[in-house]
Amino acid sequence: MLYALNMIQPVGEKPPPEVLEEVMAELAVVRRELEAREAWVFGRPLHGPEASTVVKCRDDEVVATDGPWTEGKEFIGGLMIIRVADLDAALQVAARYTKVTGLPVEVRPFQGGA
Repeated sequence: MLYALNMIQPVGEKPPPEVLEEVMAELAVVRRELEAREAWVFGRPLHGPEASTVVKCRDDEVVATDGPWTEGKEFIGGLMIIRVADLDAALQVAARYTKVTGLPVEVRPFQGGA
């Protein structure tokens, strides 16, 4: 099954470089382990919500507006797509990410199985 792991970040300042470098190094270890198990599909950090553009229909006109869809104290700061056997396996991977980063991770399956 394919799962999206959404890393939830608070709005505000990022950790100092020395902390962030250590976290990124630990995340690289997790990624290499997932790649070795052929569970890694894709993953990347996202720009902050201020870089968002929302496209929607207003009557018959398509309108693009700058900014996020909703304002909030948290946002999806990155996402990973993994291929694992089931929800329990996806939750184990999410637990590793949250232990490394201290951030919540939303686990969501894709529709249609693998």
